[in-house]
Formats: sequence, structure tokens, C-alpha cells
Amino acid sequence: MKRCVLSLAVLTALSGCSLIPEYERPASPVPANWTEGADQRLEQTQLIGWRSFFRDPELQRLIGVALENNRDLRVAALNVQATRALYDIQGAEVYPQVDANGNGTRTRTPGDLSNGGEHRISSQYSATLGVSWELDLFGRIRSLREQALQDFLASDEARRGVQISLVANVASTYLTLQADQALLNVTADTLKAFEESYALTKRSNEVGVASSLQLAQARTAVESARVALSRYERQVAQDRNALTVLVGQPWSATADNPLLLDEQVLAELPVGLSSEVLYRRPDVLQAEHQLLSVNASIGAAKAAFFPSISLTGAAGTASSQLSDLFGSGSEYWTFSPSISVPIFRAGALKASLDYAEISRNQQVAQYEGVIQSAFREVADGLDARKTYVEQLTAQRALLEASEEYYRLADRRYNIGVDSYLTLLDAQRQLFEARQSVISDRLGQLLSEISLYKALGGGDFAEPGTEQAVSAEG
Repeated sequence: MKRCVLSLAVLTALSGCSLIPEYERPASPVPANWTEGADQRLEQTQLIGWRSFFRDPELQRLIGVALENNRDLRVAALNVQATRALYDIQGAEVYPQVDANGNGTRTRTPGDLSNGGEHRISSQYSATLGVSWELDLFGRIRSLREQALQDFLASDEARRGVQISLVANVASTYLTLQADQALLNVTADTLKAFEESYALTKRSNEVGVASSLQLAQARTAVESARVALSRYERQVAQDRNALTVLVGQPWSATADNPLLLDEQVLAELPVGLSSEVLYRRPDVLQAEHQLLSVNASIGAAKAAFFPSISLTGAAGTASSQLSDLFGSGSEYWTFSPSISVPIFRAGALKASLDYAEISRNQQVAQYEGVIQSAFREVADGLDARKTYVEQLTAQRALLEASEEYYRLADRRYNIGVDSYLTLLDAQRQLFEARQSVISDRLGQLLSEISLYKALGGGDFAEPGTEQAVSAEG
């Protein structure tokens, strides 16, 4: 008995062996900092949460609703649950499988087939408890379990990526709606001014003061503004439709005084972050978990070259009478250890190992590509931050100059110094300048949101999935 217990302990210890290659994170294919210079030193390692970054209360409400109801996010969460179930299935293979079975057979044999020439009725009943266990001596099952775990963690990072993208998309669509609504208002005001100017020019034309050319120019301005008005009405409606899909349910604005585009609708992002923050991005973490998954598959492919040992046993009772099934002397047991040694597989095992190693090399390249793309997105966002500030400052100065130009042109036209063409040119330039200020401000805000997303979004106050799985496992 002691010898059996000792043998079982040795086999259990051996079952902890693993042939998974030691993992080393690939060297980063990007610089340590975004740009050269002392101002790029690491100053902060954690981004602010989305509730702190987006300051508009109405926008915060919409993001909260979207996180509860968006269908894409719901699908991503279900994918996580599905891969978790696959991990649980694979993890169960490590432990012995126990089954209980009960059987009963009652047979009538015809007389011409029996020895006595008379029909015979026989019965057999059994109750069995069976145990089967594959000894994981070389870590094949544990390698597959590790592979399933990494697939699960990769799916959870994919869900987090969908979550961050959803927050950014809701914010971008909401601000685009704000900008299009502002453009619609500017266009409506401009159209009203053009219509008043056209009416005045028409009356002047009727009394012979204004020429037909001036009248045609005034009408052209009116129709151009009407075209723009229809375009912005369509864009506002489409923005509302897009926001409805993102939020996941019909919605209507509830805030009486939402923040305007010119106000501080976004918090300042920390500057001087090291490129190490890229390793916390969900797409980078997803790619790394996928790399760990294929690395674990190499261990399973290597273990397939070695023997596999299975222990199968059963114990129970059997009797020809159901009343005697659990009586004295009806006990029986079986023990059937087996070993399978691969001898000739026509190169299939070697090909499987080659495939696993090639897949790892592919995943390394994909992982490095994700890192490079992430670095470029952040670098582009940092460059856009500086240039948008300069562009918007210049555009606002142009708007002030255009307003002054319009005031002077209107005054000179009213006293008969300049032609109507000069006034019309001033009106059009002022209209375009107002549109450009709104569009450039929107572009600046969208670039800040893109930078926030590129840096990995904010803290969603969720526990680490990996720690939770490890604790349960």
C-alpha cells in the first residue's frame, strides 16, 4: 500500500513538468520617448479616468448609457464569457474524471438456442463508479490549459479595447453633433442676412439704383447659403442617428446648458509620458496574450512526442437480481493503466511543432507591428496638439479680421464709396471664417480624444482579470 501511495506521489510530481519555452517580451521596436528632449521625461504613469477627462455632464451621461446598452460592447463581453468557458473546459482535463453508471439488462433466450430446449430469462444489474486520469507527465494538458488561459485574457483585452473605442466614439460623435449644430446656426443667421441683402438689392434694382448683375450676385449668395443649410441639417440628423446607435437606445438631450465647443469640455492630458504607457494599451496587451498563447502551444506540440499514460479504473457491484445488487459478495473492481508511445506519424508531430514555432514568429511580428502603430498614433496626436493650437489661434485672428473687413465694407457700400461686389465678398469671407473656426475647434477636440484613446483610454475601475482568474484557478 505504501509503495502505491509513493508511486502516485511521484507521478503527481512529474505531472507538473512543462515544455513551454521560457517567454521573453520582444524588444520594443520604438524609441523610449516620443521625441528627443528633456521635456519628454516620464512625469506620470496613469491616465485620468474618462469621467474626469470629459467634463460635459451631458456627454458623461451619454457615455454611461452607452457602456450599459451598446450592442458591440455586449458582444465583446459575451466573447469573453465564451472563451472563459473554453478555458474552464480545458482546465478540467488536468484533474481525474469521475463517472457513476447504473445498468440493468433482462434477456429472454428462445428454447431452440438454449441447452435445455426451453426458453430462458436472465438478468444482470450493475452500479459502477469509474475514474479515468491522463497523467500529464510532460505538460501537454497544462500547456493547452495555459494556451486557453491566454486566449481568454486576449479576449478580455479585446473587450476593453471595444470599451475604450466606444467611449471615444460617443464623445467624438457628440462633439461633432455640437459642431454641426453650431454650423447650422451660423448658416441660418448668414442666410437671413443674405436674404435681407437680396431684398434690399431687389428693391434698388426695381428703382434703377442696383444693376441686374448685383441682383444676380445677391441671389447667388442666398442660394449658396441655402445649400449649406440643407447640408448641415442633414449632418445634424445623421449625427443624432449615429449617437442613437452608439448609445444603444433612443435619447434626447437632458442638459439645459451643455458646455459649448469654446469652453473647456476636455481636461488637459498629461505631457511627458514615456512610451512605456503603450504596453498598457488593450490592443498591445491582446497581442502579447496571443503571443503567449502560441508560445504555450509549442509546449503542447513538444509534449506530443513523448508517451502519454492514462489510468482507468472502476469499482462497483453486480448481480443477477436487482434485490441483491448491493448484497454481500457482489463487489467487483477493475484497474486498466495504459501507455501510448508515438512511433511513426509520417512527420505529423514534427510538422505540428514547426507550425507552432512559425506561428510564434508570426505573432512576434504582429506584436511589434501593433507597438509601432500605437507609437505612431500617439506621436501623431502629440504633433497635432501643438499645430492645432497654432492653427486655431490664427483662424480666430482671421475671423476678427474678417469681421472688421465686413464692417468697413458695409459702411463704405452704404455711403457709396465701394461697390456691392466688395460687400458681398466680405460677407462670404466672414461666413467662411466662422465655419472654419468651428471646424478647426472640432478638429482640435477630436485630435485630443484620439490622443486619449491612443494612450490607452482611462481607468474603468475594474479589477484585473488576470489576477481574478489566477485566484480562481
